[in-house]
Amino acid sequence: MTGQFYTMGVDVGGSYVKAVLVNYSDNPKIIDKHAEKIRKRNPADVAGELVNYILQNNGLQYEDIAYLASTGEGELVRRKKGHFYSMTTHSKGGEFLCPGVKTVVDMGALYVRAIKIGERARVLDYKMTGQCASGSGQFIENISRYLGLAIEEVGSVSLEADHPEVPSGICAVLAETDVINMVSRGITTPNIIKGIHLSIGGRIIKLMSALKAESPVMLAGGLAINKGMVQAIRELLKDTKYEFEIVTHPDAIYSGAIGAALWGGFRHVKLSKEQAVLV
Repeated sequence: MTGQFYTMGVDVGGSYVKAVLVNYSDNPKIIDKHAEKIRKRNPADVAGELVNYILQNNGLQYEDIAYLASTGEGELVRRKKGHFYSMTTHSKGGEFLCPGVKTVVDMGALYVRAIKIGERARVLDYKMTGQCASGSGQFIENISRYLGLAIEEVGSVSLEADHPEVPSGICAVLAETDVINMVSRGITTPNIIKGIHLSIGGRIIKLMSALKAESPVMLAGGLAINKGMVQAIRELLKDTKYEFEIVTHPDAIYSGAIGAALWGGFRHVKLSKEQAVLV
C-alpha cells in the first residue's frame, strides 16, 4: 500500500466512549486518543463531542478523515462510514498494542469476553460471561462509589490489601449485600476491593480455561488499566494448573477504538482499489 491517510475509530461502551485518530499506512500510528465517561448523558452526544474534540485538537475537519468507523453501540455514532463488531475490533486493537498475542480478553463495563485469535487478528473462537453485573467493571464502579472511592483509585487501593475477603454472592444483588456486611464488620476498604478483584479474576480464568486460551493473553478494555485487577488475575493463576502469560498495555482501554480505526483503514483501501478498477 502506498500513501497515508487519517482514520478514526469510536468505541461506545457501557460506561465510556473512546475515540482514536490513526495515521493509516503500512505502519499505522496513533496520532491522538481520548476517553470520556458517559455518566448520565446521551451516549450519542458524548460520541459526537469526542469526535469534534479530536478533530479540533489536531486541526482537522471531518472531510480530512478517510474513514470514521464505529464499534460497540455503533448506531450512536453519527456520520460514521462503517461499523465493526466489537470482537473483531478488540482483537485487532489488542494485537496492535501487544503484537504476537494469541488471546484477547475484553474486560468491559457489562461483561467479559475471551477471544482466541489467529493471523492478522482473525477471530477463531470466543467465550463470554453473562451480563451479571457482579462480574463486570460496572460492579466495581458501583462498589467503589459506595465505598467513597474514585474509580481511578481502585487499582492502587487494592494493592494495599493484606487479608482480602471475597464476596460469596454470584449475582450483583447478593454480592453488594456481602460488601455491605463486610463494611459493618469492619473489613478494610483495600481488603474489600481486593476481594472483589479476586472474585472477578476467578471468573476470567474460568472463561480462559473454557476457551482453551493460548498464551500470550492480552487483557484489554477498561478493567485492563486497573492494576489491582491485573495483579489479582496473576496471583490467582499461580495457584492453578494454567500457565497463561498475562500481558497488557497502558492504552488497553482503547483497544476497540484502535481496532475500528485499523479495520476502517483496511476497508478504505479495499474500496479505493475496487473503485479504481471500475474506472
